[in-house]
Amino acid sequence: MKYLLIFLAVVMLVALGLLALSFYSARVPEGLGVNEDGLADCPDRDNCVASEASAPGRRVPPIEAVGPENEVMDRLSSAVLDLGGEIAERQGPYLRAVFTSPLWRFRDDLECLYRPAEGRIEIRSASRVGYSDFGVNRRRVETLREALARP
Repeated sequence: MKYLLIFLAVVMLVALGLLALSFYSARVPEGLGVNEDGLADCPDRDNCVASEASAPGRRVPPIEAVGPENEVMDRLSSAVLDLGGEIAERQGPYLRAVFTSPLWRFRDDLECLYRPAEGRIEIRSASRVGYSDFGVNRRRVETLREALARP
């Protein structure tokens, strides 16, 4: 009986900790958006990937795209919505979407910046909390890349 109570107490503490992280992830992080160099770099954590990341292990290739800004951004918006994202901001060549995990409601930010002169979309996907995302953001970027490659 004693071990059962200890086990239940540990489970409750873990659940409360995850719930607290979920509430914390509701806050939009500072530094999102376009700065003079493009999108923000990834922090020193394994829960972010970006096409312009300074750390090679966090870098992903940009998404190839050509066409008028409105058409590319409309297609990008549709693909993000199809993947379960919610468009939080869209201004000109910039788009920010939020993805929410089903169980604990953790939030991740996906940012895209279309650079028509270079024929690419710079991309950044990052979790708001934690130190690892178990590859979720990298898979999200690759799934988005595949969706945009389809005719």
